Amino acid sequence: MTKIYSWNVNGIRAVLKKGALQAFMTEHRPDVLCLQETKASPEQVAEDFDGYHACWGVAAKKGYAGTAILARKRPRQVFEGLPEDLIAKYGLADDGYGDPSGEGRVVTAEFARLYVVSVYTPNAKGDLTRLDLRHSQWDPAFLEFCQRLDALKPVVFCGDFNVAHTEDDLARPKANVGKHGFTVEEREGFQRYLDAGFVDSFRLFHEGNGHYTWWTLRSGARERNVGWRIDYVMVSAALAKKVKAARIHADVMGSDHCPVSIDLGVAL
Repeated sequence: MTKIYSWNVNGIRAVLKKGALQAFMTEHRPDVLCLQETKASPEQVAEDFDGYHACWGVAAKKGYAGTAILARKRPRQVFEGLPEDLIAKYGLADDGYGDPSGEGRVVTAEFARLYVVSVYTPNAKGDLTRLDLRHSQWDPAFLEFCQRLDALKPVVFCGDFNVAHTEDDLARPKANVGKHGFTVEEREGFQRYLDAGFVDSFRLFHEGNGHYTWWTLRSGARERNVGWRIDYVMVSAALAKKVKAARIHADVMGSDHCPVSIDLGVAL
């Protein structure tokens, strides 16, 4: 059984300083751990993650965004970012906030039987000024990237998608319709992954609401479970029947997000 986890740590140095990441890894012993919003480059991280091979996606801007994959098995290959032809095809460029293709938002590890991708999807922003980037450029570019991988071998892509897909994926849907993270455009972007045949692993085992992965730090939202499910482990259709469990680890503290995971009946 291969245990694949994903966690937006909202700053890897901060979560290491708290001891939260070390405690989590000791308890859960993931075979693969995908991280988002690492906000660091490898040389800024003192921890050597003994027993793991570390793959990094680093933003050009210091202390911003970033992804990583920690794997017990050494990957055959590691790819950082999206392919140049997809960047050009979808016009990904500096939109005033920065160049999303230079923000360390994607890192991919190739193993013998599958690909694993850690992704940190751009936030549409509270005033929706990055919504068009999300809808017209990022989401279709990342989908096509995953489809290319899937044509070669099955893929697990996971991370912070910055969208609640359905009304069951946030505590207060009516109050948030049209707001960033719950716009028609963002939800459409996520739906296209499903339409393309990829599977939201958590929904293979769990229905309804109350299952959240992110909570605002204000107003005791986490204690009251007033949250959003915006972190996902997506799998190729070929892997769906081999997913033996999918979980949200809401008891793991250290970030405003919690880890999500799958148990996959496929060796790397």
